[in-house]
Amino acid sequence: MLMNLRVERQATLPGPAAWTPIADHRIKVHAGPPVRGTCRARDFVARRGEVDIVPAGMSDAWEEHDASSILTVLMPHALLQRAAQEMHLPEGRAALTPRHQFHDASIKHIAWALEADRLAGSPSGRLFSDALGLALAMNLLGHSTASAPREPARLSPQQLDRVVEHIDAHVAADLSLARLAQVAGISASHLKTVFKRSTGMPVHQFVVQRRVERAASLLRRGDMPASEVALEAGFAHQSHMARCMRRLLGVTPTQVSRAA
Repeated sequence: MLMNLRVERQATLPGPAAWTPIADHRIKVHAGPPVRGTCRARDFVARRGEVDIVPAGMSDAWEEHDASSILTVLMPHALLQRAAQEMHLPEGRAALTPRHQFHDASIKHIAWALEADRLAGSPSGRLFSDALGLALAMNLLGHSTASAPREPARLSPQQLDRVVEHIDAHVAADLSLARLAQVAGISASHLKTVFKRSTGMPVHQFVVQRRVERAASLLRRGDMPASEVALEAGFAHQSHMARCMRRLLGVTPTQVSRAA
């Protein structure tokens, strides 16, 4: 099972600031206007999009002269270990070193995507955060996938059938990338890549499409209220079902019911 990331938005006033040691790795993205500060007698200016890495168990302290807004991604060490295993790294490579005020477009975009998903109530479920978490862990490990053993570029028809059958049978559940990878018989990181090559869409988007199709089928039957249909089809709530249905089918749940 992949370990879930957590993301937090924090706003602070000018004054002393500190990180206390915790069990998770912290990836901090500056999310507001420039902030002037001092750390270990050195002046700095933190700008929007800059990244800091504070490995698990480490502390840090500094002084900020301006109010700040930061986005912090908390990554369990188990997720970093899982990424190292999937990348076939030598034992002991699942480690991070502290870094401050650097730019990385991938890290920044993953952090924004995680926050947007959290603010929306995590409608995409674990599949979305699993995929982002694995991508972030691999980025942080800084390993080129070119040295990993070559694997097929696409799912075989049999693998794809097994994965789709599992999705359809458990569409109302909070599906995980790790479980779908197990069904396919490949690693989670490889499934993330080859599923899109095989179907034309990321796995979490494919699941949303199957949930919309299931919801439309139930609505056409006309024997369940929309709120129950949403849960039966795997949506977090009725409004999430409505948003996805409008986006994919161009109609509302009410219109689907009336057209039956």
